[in-house]
Amino acid sequence: MSKKLYMSILIMLLVAIFLILGNLIYKISMKHRINLEDVYLKNKAGNYTILVEVHKKQLKLIDRENESIVKTYPIATGKPSSPTPLGTFKIIEKAQWGEGFGTRRLGLNVPWGKYGIHGTNRPESIGGNLSAGCIRMRNRDVEELYSMVGHNTTVVIVNGLYGPFGQGFRVIKPGDRGSDVLEVQKRLKQKGYYEGSLDGIYGEGMKSALIKFIKDNNLPLTDKISGEIYSKLDIILME
Repeated sequence: MSKKLYMSILIMLLVAIFLILGNLIYKISMKHRINLEDVYLKNKAGNYTILVEVHKKQLKLIDRENESIVKTYPIATGKPSSPTPLGTFKIIEKAQWGEGFGTRRLGLNVPWGKYGIHGTNRPESIGGNLSAGCIRMRNRDVEELYSMVGHNTTVVIVNGLYGPFGQGFRVIKPGDRGSDVLEVQKRLKQKGYYEGSLDGIYGEGMKSALIKFIKDNNLPLTDKISGEIYSKLDIILME
């Protein structure tokens, strides 16, 4: 073997070794970097709370540790016929979606229905009351939020001054669902009338409990919950 050929083979071998080692070092460093980022996000996610202000059409990511607003995003919320649920919930599902529902979804543990925070392929809907109750975000915004929060992150949804009653009492009818229904269920249970699930759904069990309560308090018989019944249940609006 000539000296020239020997040197060419040696150079090629050294180059190959250099490339293999370089690629291995890069993979190890990237894996370490990703792990560090994951740990940071997981640790930080425990310090975040999401505040959804339906009346302002805003979602705020709040850092509880520093008591500061990290980001504020514009949103779309539910139609009057299918309002966004009010109350305090947890993120129980994280999913990557496609097609008509945007690119990401954060599912919430709302007891009376399937609701979540998700992207949309209709960015023109942001700022309106157009959804079936879910909270819509621009895809780029929900992707960013998705990367910053984890399972069990607290999500507080409000719509006005009165917590679960939004902007005031409504007349609750059989079949209605919502945080106000849940509050009435809780009060009927406290008073010993309701024995069903606290699920925010006005069903037959709640109706029977309400009728018994009405009769015991000498109120006009009805299956609708309005001002006088709220008062007898000791439910008042508090800011």
